[in-house]
Amino acid sequence: MLLVSTHLVDVRIDRDSPVPLYHQLAEQLSGAISDGTLQPGDPFENEVALAERLRLSRPTVRRAIQEMVDQGLLVRRRGLGTHVANRKVHRRAELTSLWDDLSRDGRHPRTEIVRHETVIDERAAAALDLEPDTPLLLVVRVRSADDIPVAYMHNWLPPQYADITLEELASTGLYAALRSRGVKPVVAQQTIGARMPTPTERKNLGIRGQHPVLTMTRMAFDASGNAVEFGDHCYRAEDYSIDIMVDER
Repeated sequence: MLLVSTHLVDVRIDRDSPVPLYHQLAEQLSGAISDGTLQPGDPFENEVALAERLRLSRPTVRRAIQEMVDQGLLVRRRGLGTHVANRKVHRRAELTSLWDDLSRDGRHPRTEIVRHETVIDERAAAALDLEPDTPLLLVVRVRSADDIPVAYMHNWLPPQYADITLEELASTGLYAALRSRGVKPVVAQQTIGARMPTPTERKNLGIRGQHPVLTMTRMAFDASGNAVEFGDHCYRAEDYSIDIMVDER
């Protein structure tokens, strides 16, 4: 039995199985994180104690732990040891809203509206293929998952969507508000990057210390090729990842 904080995780190693021992260990401990037996922030037993408890070699245990670190399930911090990582938001490379992603993963999304106003913004207008002086609806939001802020989002919308209300944005996702108006984004151009957060982003995302943010800009279009929205978002890197499947051409 593996003692981690106050939780006992039943780890069963089959030495006759063709499955490598490190992979058996990583799979079972990953399952304990997935089913909630191990919670975000829980201290993780060090590799020496774990190896002794399960009668495994230290290189085997070290490889299992490293696999979980690589998957974003565990975090190592100098002087603090290894802990279960915060639950990540996994966004697939498909055209969905963050609200939809969180709901699909069984999370509880919540939105704080920071700004909701009509503005003139030449950069956003150019992205939407509109004249530079076109009045746009600017919506700035902080999106939280289970009361933990994960995204700080700016969205600009063409004037025909200026009737989207604060109440709609607080209770559902932006794309749901668009769909209720008969608008369906079907294709988008996205650019993903990473950088250090600005003071405003640091405050809204509750970031302390030197932690980067992931960034994503998106121009979304409907089936007729009309621009629907332009977004400029940043995410807490430790709580967010983007999953992309690639294939050979």
